[in-house]
Amino acid sequence: MRVAVLSALSAGYIFLVADIGHPGHGGWLVLLAALVVSWGSPRWPLVCALCQTGLLALGEVLGADTVVPLKVLASFALFELAMRTTGKWLAVTGLALGAVYLAAGIAHSDKDVAGVVFQTAVVVGGPMVLGAFIGGVRARAGLAEQRAAEQERLRHSEARMARVAERTAIARELHDLVAHHVASIVLRAGVARHLLPSDGDPRIREVLDDVHDTGSSALTDLRRLVTVLRDPATSETAGGDLVDPAELPIAISAAVERARQSGLAVDATVDPALSGLDPVTGLAVLRFIQEGLANVVKHAGPASAVTLSATVRDDTVGLSLVDDGSGVSTDPAPDRAEGERHGLIGMRERIELLGGTLRAGPEGGGWRLAAGLPATATLGDPVDGSDGTGDAEHSGRSGDSPGSGGSGDSRGSGSSGDAAAPAFPPP
Repeated sequence: MRVAVLSALSAGYIFLVADIGHPGHGGWLVLLAALVVSWGSPRWPLVCALCQTGLLALGEVLGADTVVPLKVLASFALFELAMRTTGKWLAVTGLALGAVYLAAGIAHSDKDVAGVVFQTAVVVGGPMVLGAFIGGVRARAGLAEQRAAEQERLRHSEARMARVAERTAIARELHDLVAHHVASIVLRAGVARHLLPSDGDPRIREVLDDVHDTGSSALTDLRRLVTVLRDPATSETAGGDLVDPAELPIAISAAVERARQSGLAVDATVDPALSGLDPVTGLAVLRFIQEGLANVVKHAGPASAVTLSATVRDDTVGLSLVDDGSGVSTDPAPDRAEGERHGLIGMRERIELLGGTLRAGPEGGGWRLAAGLPATATLGDPVDGSDGTGDAEHSGRSGDSPGSGGSGDSRGSGSSGDAAAPAFPPP
Protein backbone atom coordinates (compact mmCIF):
# COMPACT_ATOMS: atom_id res chain seq x y z
CA MET A 1 0.00 0.00 0.00
CA ARG A 2 2.79 2.43 0.89
CA VAL A 3 4.58 1.73 -2.40
CA ALA A 4 1.39 2.26 -4.40
CA VAL A 5 0.76 5.62 -2.72
CA LEU A 6 4.33 6.76 -3.38
CA SER A 7 4.09 5.70 -7.01
CA ALA A 8 0.86 7.65 -7.45
CA LEU A 9 2.34 10.74 -5.77
CA SER A 10 5.44 10.56 -7.96
CA ALA A 11 3.38 10.30 -11.13
CA GLY A 12 1.15 13.15 -9.97
CA TYR A 13 4.16 15.36 -9.31
CA ILE A 14 5.62 14.71 -12.75
CA PHE A 15 2.39 15.33 -14.66
CA LEU A 16 0.86 18.11 -12.56
CA VAL A 17 3.77 20.03 -11.04
CA ALA A 18 6.91 19.52 -13.11
CA ASP A 19 7.45 20.57 -16.70
CA ILE A 20 6.43 17.49 -18.69
CA GLY A 21 8.81 18.15 -21.55
CA HIS A 22 11.85 18.92 -19.41
CA PRO A 23 12.86 15.54 -17.92
CA GLY A 24 13.90 14.02 -21.22
CA HIS A 25 14.36 10.34 -21.92
CA GLY A 26 17.12 9.87 -19.33
CA GLY A 27 15.06 11.41 -16.53
CA TRP A 28 12.04 9.28 -17.37
CA LEU A 29 14.10 6.10 -17.43
CA VAL A 30 15.69 6.89 -14.05
CA LEU A 31 12.30 7.61 -12.48
CA LEU A 32 10.78 4.47 -13.97
CA ALA A 33 13.66 2.40 -12.61
CA ALA A 34 13.25 3.99 -9.16
CA LEU A 35 9.52 3.19 -9.16
CA VAL A 36 10.21 -0.43 -10.07
CA VAL A 37 12.88 -0.74 -7.37
CA SER A 38 10.57 0.76 -4.74
CA TRP A 39 8.20 -2.20 -5.06
CA GLY A 40 10.95 -4.45 -3.73
CA SER A 41 11.77 -2.32 -0.69
CA PRO A 42 9.59 -4.27 1.79
CA ARG A 43 11.28 -7.55 0.79
CA TRP A 44 14.87 -6.49 0.01
CA PRO A 45 15.31 -3.22 1.91
CA LEU A 46 19.13 -3.04 1.82
CA VAL A 47 19.51 -3.72 -1.90
CA CYS A 48 16.67 -1.37 -2.80
CA ALA A 49 18.00 1.41 -0.56
CA LEU A 50 21.44 1.22 -2.19
CA CYS A 51 19.84 1.17 -5.66
CA GLN A 52 17.68 4.19 -4.85
CA THR A 53 20.78 6.04 -3.64
CA GLY A 54 22.54 5.32 -6.94
CA LEU A 55 19.50 6.32 -9.00
CA LEU A 56 19.20 9.57 -7.05
CA ALA A 57 22.86 10.33 -7.78
CA LEU A 58 22.23 9.62 -11.48
CA GLY A 59 19.16 11.84 -11.48
CA GLU A 60 21.15 14.68 -9.89
CA VAL A 61 23.76 14.34 -12.62
CA LEU A 62 21.07 14.48 -15.31
CA GLY A 63 19.50 17.49 -13.60
CA ALA A 64 15.94 16.50 -14.51
CA ASP A 65 12.73 17.46 -12.72
CA THR A 66 12.43 13.83 -11.61
CA VAL A 67 14.90 14.57 -8.80
CA VAL A 68 12.13 15.41 -6.31
CA PRO A 69 10.27 12.08 -6.60
CA LEU A 70 13.66 10.34 -6.64
CA LYS A 71 14.48 11.94 -3.29
CA VAL A 72 11.13 10.84 -1.89
CA LEU A 73 11.64 7.27 -3.10
CA ALA A 74 15.18 7.19 -1.67
CA SER A 75 13.95 8.41 1.71
CA PHE A 76 11.20 5.78 1.63
CA ALA A 77 13.77 3.05 0.92
CA LEU A 78 15.88 4.26 3.85
CA PHE A 79 12.78 4.24 6.06
CA GLU A 80 11.99 0.63 5.07
CA LEU A 81 15.59 -0.37 5.79
CA ALA A 82 15.58 1.30 9.22
CA MET A 83 12.34 -0.52 10.11
CA ARG A 84 13.85 -3.91 9.38
CA THR A 85 17.51 -3.71 10.30
CA THR A 86 20.05 -1.97 12.48
CA GLY A 87 23.80 -1.79 12.57
CA LYS A 88 26.51 -1.04 10.05
CA TRP A 89 24.51 -1.55 6.86
CA LEU A 90 21.95 1.01 7.94
CA ALA A 91 24.76 3.42 8.79
CA VAL A 92 26.53 2.79 5.47
CA THR A 93 23.35 3.35 3.48
CA GLY A 94 22.51 6.50 5.44
CA LEU A 95 26.00 7.90 4.90
CA ALA A 96 25.85 7.12 1.18
CA LEU A 97 22.48 8.80 0.77
CA GLY A 98 23.65 11.75 2.88
CA ALA A 99 26.73 12.13 0.69
CA VAL A 100 24.54 12.32 -2.42
CA TYR A 101 22.27 14.90 -0.79
CA LEU A 102 25.27 16.91 0.42
CA ALA A 103 27.06 16.89 -2.93
CA ALA A 104 23.91 17.85 -4.82
CA GLY A 105 23.09 20.57 -2.31
CA ILE A 106 26.53 22.15 -2.49
CA ALA A 107 26.55 21.96 -6.29
CA HIS A 108 23.05 23.25 -7.04
CA SER A 109 21.97 25.22 -3.95
CA ASP A 110 22.71 28.82 -3.09
CA LYS A 111 22.70 27.98 0.63
CA ASP A 112 25.86 27.94 2.69
CA VAL A 113 27.49 24.67 3.68
CA ALA A 114 26.02 24.70 7.21
CA GLY A 115 22.49 25.00 5.84
CA VAL A 116 23.06 22.19 3.38
CA VAL A 117 24.48 19.96 6.12
CA PHE A 118 21.51 20.65 8.41
CA GLN A 119 19.03 19.99 5.60
CA THR A 120 20.81 16.74 4.72
CA ALA A 121 20.80 15.62 8.35
CA VAL A 122 17.05 16.22 8.60
CA VAL A 123 16.21 14.56 5.27
CA VAL A 124 18.38 11.51 5.96
CA GLY A 125 18.05 11.27 9.75
CA GLY A 126 14.27 11.70 9.82
CA PRO A 127 13.43 8.49 7.90
CA MET A 128 16.09 6.57 9.85
CA VAL A 129 14.77 7.66 13.27
CA LEU A 130 11.12 7.12 12.29
CA GLY A 131 11.85 3.71 10.76
CA ALA A 132 13.89 2.60 13.78
CA PHE A 133 11.09 3.70 16.13
CA ILE A 134 8.38 1.85 14.22
CA GLY A 135 10.62 -1.21 13.90
CA GLY A 136 11.22 -1.19 17.65
CA VAL A 137 7.49 -0.93 18.34
CA ARG A 138 6.83 -3.86 16.02
CA ALA A 139 9.57 -5.92 17.64
CA ARG A 140 8.22 -5.24 21.14
CA ALA A 141 4.69 -6.06 20.02
CA GLY A 142 5.87 -9.31 18.47
CA LEU A 143 7.81 -10.19 21.61
CA ALA A 144 4.78 -9.46 23.79
CA GLU A 145 2.59 -11.60 21.55
CA GLN A 146 5.14 -14.40 21.69
CA ARG A 147 5.29 -14.20 25.48
CA ALA A 148 1.50 -14.21 25.72
CA ALA A 149 1.33 -17.28 23.48
CA GLU A 150 4.00 -18.98 25.58
CA GLN A 151 2.12 -18.20 28.79
CA GLU A 152 -1.08 -19.53 27.24
CA ARG A 153 0.69 -22.75 26.28
CA LEU A 154 2.10 -22.96 29.80
CA ARG A 155 -1.37 -22.51 31.30
CA HIS A 156 -2.78 -25.21 29.04
CA SER A 157 0.11 -27.50 29.94
CA GLU A 158 -0.39 -26.94 33.67
CA ALA A 159 -4.15 -27.49 33.37
CA ARG A 160 -3.54 -30.67 31.38
CA MET A 161 -1.07 -31.92 33.98
CA ALA A 162 -3.56 -31.16 36.75
CA ARG A 163 -6.28 -33.07 34.90
CA VAL A 164 -3.94 -36.01 34.37
CA ALA A 165 -3.04 -36.03 38.08
CA GLU A 166 -6.72 -35.89 39.03
CA ARG A 167 -7.62 -38.67 36.61
CA THR A 168 -4.78 -40.79 37.96
CA ALA A 169 -5.98 -40.27 41.53
CA ILE A 170 -9.53 -41.22 40.56
CA ALA A 171 -8.25 -44.28 38.71
CA ARG A 172 -6.27 -45.32 41.77
CA GLU A 173 -9.33 -45.00 44.02
CA LEU A 174 -11.48 -46.95 41.58
CA HIS A 175 -8.89 -49.68 41.31
CA ASP A 176 -8.05 -49.94 45.01
CA LEU A 177 -11.55 -49.52 46.47
CA VAL A 178 -14.46 -49.98 44.07
CA ALA A 179 -12.90 -52.68 41.90
CA HIS A 180 -11.79 -54.55 45.02
CA HIS A 181 -15.32 -54.61 46.43
CA VAL A 182 -16.86 -55.62 43.10
CA ALA A 183 -14.31 -58.41 42.73
CA SER A 184 -15.21 -59.57 46.24
CA ILE A 185 -18.91 -59.63 45.31
CA VAL A 186 -18.17 -61.67 42.17
CA LEU A 187 -16.03 -64.08 44.16
CA ARG A 188 -18.65 -64.55 46.88
CA ALA A 189 -21.40 -65.05 44.32
CA GLY A 190 -19.29 -67.69 42.59
CA VAL A 191 -18.59 -69.47 45.87
CA ALA A 192 -22.28 -69.38 46.83
CA ARG A 193 -23.18 -70.78 43.42
CA HIS A 194 -20.83 -73.73 43.88
CA LEU A 195 -21.95 -74.35 47.48
CA LEU A 196 -25.61 -74.45 46.48
CA PRO A 197 -26.93 -78.02 46.64
CA SER A 198 -27.63 -79.61 43.30
CA ASP A 199 -31.24 -80.16 44.32
CA GLY A 200 -31.64 -76.60 45.52
CA ASP A 201 -34.14 -74.09 44.22
CA PRO A 202 -33.19 -73.34 40.57
CA ARG A 203 -34.41 -69.78 41.00
CA ILE A 204 -31.68 -69.18 43.60
CA ARG A 205 -29.05 -70.54 41.21
CA GLU A 206 -30.43 -68.32 38.44
CA VAL A 207 -30.17 -65.26 40.68
CA LEU A 208 -26.62 -66.15 41.72
CA ASP A 209 -25.64 -66.68 38.09
CA ASP A 210 -27.06 -63.30 37.19
CA VAL A 211 -25.25 -61.61 40.11
CA HIS A 212 -21.99 -63.29 39.11
CA ASP A 213 -22.31 -62.37 35.42
CA THR A 214 -23.40 -58.81 36.13
CA GLY A 215 -20.58 -58.33 38.63
CA SER A 216 -18.06 -59.70 36.15
CA SER A 217 -19.30 -57.27 33.50
CA ALA A 218 -19.11 -54.41 35.99
CA LEU A 219 -15.56 -55.41 36.90
CA THR A 220 -14.57 -55.44 33.23
CA ASP A 221 -16.10 -51.99 32.76
CA LEU A 222 -14.27 -50.70 35.83
CA ARG A 223 -10.95 -51.97 34.53
CA ARG A 224 -11.62 -50.36 31.17
CA LEU A 225 -12.54 -47.10 32.90
CA VAL A 226 -9.35 -47.19 34.95
CA THR A 227 -7.37 -47.63 31.73
CA VAL A 228 -9.12 -44.65 30.16
CA LEU A 229 -8.53 -42.48 33.22
CA ARG A 230 -4.83 -43.34 33.35
CA ASP A 231 -4.36 -42.75 29.62
CA PRO A 232 -6.40 -39.70 28.48
CA ALA A 233 -5.48 -40.40 24.86
CA THR A 234 -7.82 -43.40 24.89
CA SER A 235 -10.83 -41.18 25.68
CA GLU A 236 -10.44 -38.44 23.06
CA THR A 237 -13.47 -39.74 21.22
CA ALA A 238 -16.87 -38.45 22.28
CA GLY A 239 -17.84 -41.68 23.96
CA GLY A 240 -14.60 -43.30 25.01
CA ASP A 241 -15.33 -47.01 24.41
CA LEU A 242 -17.29 -46.91 21.16
CA VAL A 243 -19.69 -49.53 19.86
CA ASP A 244 -19.22 -51.39 16.59
CA PRO A 245 -22.25 -50.29 14.51
CA ALA A 246 -22.91 -53.84 13.35
CA GLU A 247 -23.10 -55.01 16.97
CA LEU A 248 -25.40 -52.21 18.19
CA PRO A 249 -28.69 -54.17 17.79
CA ILE A 250 -27.08 -57.10 19.62
CA ALA A 251 -25.96 -54.83 22.46
CA ILE A 252 -29.45 -53.33 22.70
CA SER A 253 -31.01 -56.81 22.76
CA ALA A 254 -28.63 -57.79 25.56
CA ALA A 255 -29.62 -54.72 27.60
CA VAL A 256 -33.31 -55.52 27.06
CA GLU A 257 -32.76 -59.15 28.07
CA ARG A 258 -31.02 -58.09 31.28
CA ALA A 259 -33.95 -55.82 32.07
CA ARG A 260 -36.36 -58.70 31.52
CA GLN A 261 -34.30 -60.88 33.84
CA SER A 262 -34.73 -58.15 36.44
CA GLY A 263 -38.50 -58.52 36.19
CA LEU A 264 -39.48 -55.85 33.67
CA ALA A 265 -41.98 -56.58 30.94
CA VAL A 266 -40.22 -54.89 28.03
CA ASP A 267 -41.92 -54.38 24.67
CA ALA A 268 -39.01 -53.34 22.45
CA THR A 269 -39.09 -52.03 18.89
CA VAL A 270 -35.56 -51.77 17.51
CA ASP A 271 -35.04 -50.54 13.96
CA PRO A 272 -32.47 -52.66 12.05
CA ALA A 273 -31.26 -49.41 10.48
CA LEU A 274 -29.52 -48.64 13.78
CA SER A 275 -26.67 -50.84 12.58
CA GLY A 276 -25.88 -48.11 10.05
CA LEU A 277 -25.15 -45.47 12.69
CA ASP A 278 -21.66 -44.22 13.32
CA PRO A 279 -19.93 -45.49 16.50
CA VAL A 280 -20.37 -42.24 18.46
CA THR A 281 -24.12 -42.02 17.85
CA GLY A 282 -24.49 -45.75 18.43
CA LEU A 283 -22.88 -45.46 21.86
CA ALA A 284 -25.25 -42.61 22.78
CA VAL A 285 -28.25 -44.75 21.76
CA LEU A 286 -27.01 -47.72 23.79
CA ARG A 287 -26.33 -45.62 26.89
CA PHE A 288 -29.81 -44.05 26.64
CA ILE A 289 -31.44 -47.48 26.63
CA GLN A 290 -29.23 -48.91 29.39
CA GLU A 291 -29.72 -45.87 31.62
CA GLY A 292 -33.46 -45.74 31.08
CA LEU A 293 -34.05 -49.44 31.75
CA ALA A 294 -31.81 -49.46 34.81
CA ASN A 295 -33.72 -46.58 36.36
CA VAL A 296 -37.09 -48.16 35.64
CA VAL A 297 -35.95 -51.20 37.64
CA LYS A 298 -34.95 -49.01 40.57
CA HIS A 299 -37.59 -46.29 40.61
CA ALA A 300 -40.68 -47.89 39.06
CA GLY A 301 -40.05 -51.41 40.30
CA PRO A 302 -39.23 -54.76 38.66
CA ALA A 303 -42.88 -55.51 37.86
CA SER A 304 -43.32 -52.49 35.59
CA ALA A 305 -44.22 -52.69 31.93
CA VAL A 306 -41.89 -50.78 29.61
CA THR A 307 -42.35 -49.73 26.00
CA LEU A 308 -39.05 -49.11 24.22
CA SER A 309 -38.69 -47.69 20.73
CA ALA A 310 -35.49 -46.94 18.80
CA THR A 311 -35.98 -45.97 15.16
CA VAL A 312 -34.25 -44.11 12.35
CA ARG A 313 -36.39 -41.77 10.24
CA ASP A 314 -35.22 -39.09 7.81
CA ASP A 315 -31.62 -39.10 9.12
CA THR A 316 -32.91 -38.71 12.69
CA VAL A 317 -32.71 -41.26 15.48
CA GLY A 318 -35.85 -41.28 17.63
CA LEU A 319 -35.69 -42.86 21.09
CA SER A 320 -38.60 -43.38 23.46
CA LEU A 321 -38.80 -45.30 26.74
CA VAL A 322 -42.06 -45.27 28.73
CA ASP A 323 -42.97 -47.23 31.85
CA ASP A 324 -46.36 -47.56 33.52
CA GLY A 325 -45.01 -47.21 37.08
CA SER A 326 -46.93 -50.28 38.24
CA GLY A 327 -44.03 -51.91 40.07
CA VAL A 328 -42.67 -51.34 43.56
CA SER A 329 -39.77 -48.93 43.78
CA THR A 330 -36.51 -50.34 45.10
CA ASP A 331 -35.00 -46.90 45.60
CA PRO A 332 -33.97 -46.67 49.28
CA ALA A 333 -33.62 -42.89 49.17
CA PRO A 334 -36.31 -41.28 47.02
CA ASP A 335 -35.55 -37.77 48.22
CA ARG A 336 -31.95 -37.43 47.16
CA ALA A 337 -30.56 -33.93 46.66
CA GLU A 338 -30.45 -32.34 43.25
CA GLY A 339 -26.67 -32.61 43.09
CA GLU A 340 -26.86 -36.44 43.14
CA ARG A 341 -29.01 -36.73 40.05
CA HIS A 342 -26.18 -37.39 37.67
CA GLY A 343 -27.86 -39.83 35.31
CA LEU A 344 -30.15 -37.44 33.46
CA ILE A 345 -27.47 -34.75 33.36
CA GLY A 346 -24.92 -37.12 31.84
CA MET A 347 -27.45 -38.50 29.37
CA ARG A 348 -28.52 -35.00 28.32
CA GLU A 349 -24.93 -33.83 27.89
CA ARG A 350 -24.08 -36.85 25.74
CA ILE A 351 -27.09 -36.38 23.45
CA GLU A 352 -26.84 -32.59 23.18
CA LEU A 353 -23.14 -32.90 22.37
CA LEU A 354 -24.21 -34.78 19.25
CA GLY A 355 -26.75 -32.10 18.32
CA GLY A 356 -29.82 -33.83 19.76
CA THR A 357 -32.46 -33.12 22.39
CA LEU A 358 -33.69 -35.00 25.44
CA ARG A 359 -36.94 -34.73 27.38
CA ALA A 360 -37.92 -36.48 30.58
CA GLY A 361 -41.07 -36.25 32.64
CA PRO A 362 -44.08 -38.03 34.12
CA GLU A 363 -46.73 -39.56 31.91
CA GLY A 364 -49.82 -40.96 33.56
CA GLY A 365 -48.61 -43.04 36.47
CA GLY A 366 -45.25 -43.72 34.87
CA TRP A 367 -42.33 -41.91 33.33
CA ARG A 368 -41.20 -41.06 29.81
CA LEU A 369 -37.75 -40.53 28.40
CA ALA A 370 -37.61 -39.30 24.81
CA ALA A 371 -34.66 -38.21 22.71
CA GLY A 372 -33.89 -37.31 19.14
CA LEU A 373 -30.47 -36.88 17.60
CA PRO A 374 -28.91 -36.79 14.13
CA ALA A 375 -28.08 -40.15 12.64
CA THR A 376 -24.54 -38.90 12.02
CA ALA A 377 -22.55 -37.45 14.90
CA THR A 378 -21.80 -33.73 14.61
CA LEU A 379 -19.90 -32.82 17.76
CA GLY A 380 -20.54 -29.23 18.80
CA ASP A 381 -22.46 -26.97 21.12
CA PRO A 382 -25.73 -28.12 22.61
CA VAL A 383 -28.69 -27.22 20.46
CA ASP A 384 -31.32 -24.76 21.48
CA GLY A 385 -34.75 -25.79 22.51
CA SER A 386 -33.87 -28.59 24.90
CA ASP A 387 -36.16 -27.43 27.62
CA GLY A 388 -35.96 -30.68 29.53
CA THR A 389 -33.71 -29.19 32.18
CA GLY A 390 -36.36 -28.08 34.59
CA ASP A 391 -37.10 -29.51 38.01
CA ALA A 392 -40.45 -31.23 37.62
CA GLU A 393 -39.79 -34.13 39.98
CA HIS A 394 -41.39 -37.50 39.68
CA SER A 395 -42.62 -38.33 43.16
CA GLY A 396 -40.58 -41.05 44.80
CA ARG A 397 -38.15 -41.28 41.85
CA SER A 398 -34.79 -39.72 42.43
CA GLY A 399 -31.42 -41.14 43.29
CA ASP A 400 -28.72 -43.16 41.66
CA SER A 401 -29.38 -46.16 39.48
CA PRO A 402 -27.19 -49.17 39.96
CA GLY A 403 -28.58 -51.11 37.04
CA SER A 404 -26.53 -52.59 34.31
CA GLY A 405 -25.27 -49.89 32.00
CA GLY A 406 -26.83 -47.16 34.13
CA SER A 407 -24.67 -44.49 35.63
CA GLY A 408 -27.02 -42.62 37.87
CA ASP A 409 -30.55 -41.33 38.13
CA SER A 410 -32.24 -40.22 34.96
CA ARG A 411 -35.44 -39.25 36.76
CA GLY A 412 -34.39 -36.67 39.22
CA SER A 413 -35.19 -33.72 37.01
CA GLY A 414 -37.40 -33.41 34.01
CA SER A 415 -38.83 -30.68 31.87
CA SER A 416 -41.43 -28.29 33.09
CA GLY A 417 -44.66 -27.72 31.27
CA ASP A 418 -45.04 -30.28 28.50
CA ALA A 419 -42.31 -32.51 29.84
CA ALA A 420 -44.19 -35.62 28.87
CA ALA A 421 -44.02 -34.76 25.18
CA PRO A 422 -40.97 -36.28 23.46
CA ALA A 423 -38.54 -34.15 21.52
CA PHE A 424 -39.31 -36.33 18.48
CA PRO A 425 -42.61 -38.19 18.04
CA PRO A 426 -42.33 -41.86 18.94
CA PRO A 427 -43.13 -44.31 16.20
